[in-house]
Amino acid sequence: MSQSAPSREVARRVFATEFNDAGFTFTESDDERAPVYALLPTGESANRVFFVGTLTEKEDVGEDSEYWRGRIVDPTGTFFVYAGQYQPEAASKLRELDAPAYVAVVGKPRTYETDDGTVRVSVRPESITEVDAATRDRWVVETANRTIERVAAFDDGNEYARMAREEYDIDPETYKAAALSALEDLDEADGDELADGGAADGDTSGGSAADEPAETPDL
Repeated sequence: MSQSAPSREVARRVFATEFNDAGFTFTESDDERAPVYALLPTGESANRVFFVGTLTEKEDVGEDSEYWRGRIVDPTGTFFVYAGQYQPEAASKLRELDAPAYVAVVGKPRTYETDDGTVRVSVRPESITEVDAATRDRWVVETANRTIERVAAFDDGNEYARMAREEYDIDPETYKAAALSALEDLDEADGDELADGGAADGDTSGGSAADEPAETPDL
């Protein structure tokens, strides 16, 4: 009898502000092929993530072959995605897209350590899809709800919340506040920011160098 293919992990909805704090990773077995999980500070494991935001910049940072970096902002901060020869569909999409554009991304968290010991978090995308403003808005609402639910359950004693308490010196209420702020921003927004020519999502930095990763992670 043939073995069935392993099922994919659920892609967690998470805002950039929390994702970028999720620098601790772990596996749940000693198998060399065991999935690697990022530990979200609100007390959840994430082998895959799902987010929607505005692609504000893209650049081919590869030396010998194409290796695309995309900067995608949501109402709380910035995601960085990297796609090369092992993510051909995502790399092709980044090559084709014109910024700014609303995009939905499913991918795997990746962490890497810079020379000064800082842990950076990025996404290795499985898929990148161009979407509309309504899709982005629905994602913000659902992700805010999921974030608030995780914070509310944080003190219930689940194992990932206990791990988060040990690994991170961060009050989970920080992410509840960010989620509520994202909802407020959505209520105050009027229509499609890209169509109106205004700033999109939480990208108020103007793409300053301070937001750029210090180093490019390896493929």
